[in-house]
Amino acid sequence: MASNSTVPIPVVATFASPFDTDETDVQSLRPSSRKRQSLWPGMYNSPVTAALWDARPTIFEALLDPPFHAPPQTQLLTKTPSHSRTSILYNFSSDHTLREQYKNPWNRVRIGKLLEDLDALAGTISDKHCSDDDTTTRPLLLVTASVDKMVLKKPPSVDLDLQISGAVIWVGRSSIEVQLEVTQSTNESSNTSDSVVLTANFIFVALDCKTRKAVPVNRLSPETEQEKLHFEEAEARNNLRKRKRGGDRRDFENGDVNRLEALLAEGRIFCDMPALADRESILLRDTCLENSLICQPQQRNIHGRIFGGFLIRRAFELAFSTAYVFAGMVPCFLEVDHVDFLRPVDVGDFLHFKSCVLFTQLENPEQPLINIEVVAHVTRPELRSSEVSNTFYFTFTVRPESKATKNGFRLRNVVPATEEEARRILERMDAESLLLDKDETGQ
Repeated sequence: MASNSTVPIPVVATFASPFDTDETDVQSLRPSSRKRQSLWPGMYNSPVTAALWDARPTIFEALLDPPFHAPPQTQLLTKTPSHSRTSILYNFSSDHTLREQYKNPWNRVRIGKLLEDLDALAGTISDKHCSDDDTTTRPLLLVTASVDKMVLKKPPSVDLDLQISGAVIWVGRSSIEVQLEVTQSTNESSNTSDSVVLTANFIFVALDCKTRKAVPVNRLSPETEQEKLHFEEAEARNNLRKRKRGGDRRDFENGDVNRLEALLAEGRIFCDMPALADRESILLRDTCLENSLICQPQQRNIHGRIFGGFLIRRAFELAFSTAYVFAGMVPCFLEVDHVDFLRPVDVGDFLHFKSCVLFTQLENPEQPLINIEVVAHVTRPELRSSEVSNTFYFTFTVRPESKATKNGFRLRNVVPATEEEARRILERMDAESLLLDKDETGQ
C-alpha cells in the first residue's frame, strides 16, 4: 500500500481507567464524546468506532439521519486514493486501559476484535470516498458485499503500538474496494515489510438509502504507480468474482466420485462398526459447536442493520473455540478465506452459528492445519424460515509452545458420515488447492 501522509487517528480506551483520578484529563482525550454517545445508534461502539466518530462527525451525522426526501447525488466527483486514506493508531504501549480491552488470555491481541475494527474502518473509508460534501443531497447506503482472503503474517503483540491504514483502491459502477494494512513495528527490524501483520480487502456496494437500489459512486483516479498497480489487481479480482458469480455446485467427475467413496467408506465404519473404527480419526459431526443469539439494537450499525464486523468477530470466536476443543490446546489463527455477505442481518433476527472441523492437513508435522467452517443462519421462527447469511472458512494451527508440552501430539483426521458432508469436504479441499496453485503461479 502507498505510504500514508495523513496523521493517524488515535484510538483511546472507551472505559475509564480505575487509575485515572482527573476526569478532565479523560474528557480532553475525547472532546466530543458526549455528542458521539448521543448520536451513536444503540450505543454499540468499540474504541475504533468511537475514534472514527470523533474524527469525522459530519459524515456520520448525515448518515444517522439521512434526508430521505432530498434529491439524490447527480454530479459524480473524481477522487484520488489519498482523499479516502485513513489511519488509526492503537497506543498499546502507553494506554493501559486500551491494552486491557484488546488483550486475550495469552497476552496477544484479540484477533476477533481486530477483524471487527477492520470492517469499521473500511466502512468509514468508503463513506469518505462516496461523500459529496453536499448536505442538500441524500447520502448513499454502503453495505459490505464481501471480504477477500486475509492471511495473518505474524501474531500482533498487545504491548506494542499497532496501526491500521487504508484507502479506496478500486471503484466500479456501484462497488468499491478498500484495502487495509495492519502494521506493527519492532525494534528488531527496520524493514517496512517485516512490520506488516495482515492485509485485508473489503468490497462494498452503494445503494440509494431511499430506494435501496444500486447507484453509481464517485470515480477514482489513481496517481502513483503503486496506486495504479493496486487498481489493476483489484480490477482482475472483480472480473474473477463476476465469472464465479451464479455458479451452481459443480458435478463430480469420475475421479471425484472415487474420492467421495473413499471418504464415505471410512465414515461408514464409524457408523456401522464403531468398535473397529480408526482411533486416529473422528466423525465430522462430533467436532461441531454452535451458538445462537437474538440480534439486539445495540449491535446495529449506522444504517440500522447488524454491524458486519460484529458477525465476523462472533464467527471467529466460535471457530477458535471449535479448534481449541478439537486440538486440546490453544490454536493459532492463520487465515480466513473469502467471505460473501449473502443477505443482511436485521435487529430482532434470530442468528444461529454452526461450526465444525471440515478437515485437517497433517503433511507438515511442524504446522498441522485445522480447517474450520462456520455457517451463520438467519432464522425467523414466525415464518418457519432459515437462510444462510454467511459462510466463513478459518484456518488454524497449534502454538509451537503448546505442542511442545504434549509428547507424541497428533491431530485426528476428520471423516464424513453422509454424502453431503463428504461433498463439503472435497469442495473445500479443491478450493484450497486452487488458491495454493494461484499463489504459486502468481495469477
